[in-house]
Amino acid sequence: MVRAALKWSTQKLAEVADVGVNTVNRFEDGQDARLSSVEKMRSTLAAAGIIFLADGQSIDGGPGVRLAHSKR
Repeated sequence: MVRAALKWSTQKLAEVADVGVNTVNRFEDGQDARLSSVEKMRSTLAAAGIIFLADGQSIDGGPGVRLAHSKR
């Protein structure tokens, strides 16, 4: 969902986050990934405008994400 909001491919996320495409694919498939790789992806997405919501902040009360409003 996050990549779709940014219109990024797995290749684009991998390149910008400086991780391998296989790492992105494995993580998105729910498999294990190194904490350092997950943090690289998270910080890259946050810098691109993704806001990570903690438990209780999303519509359904669970964790979630949203795209920050553009500054137009």
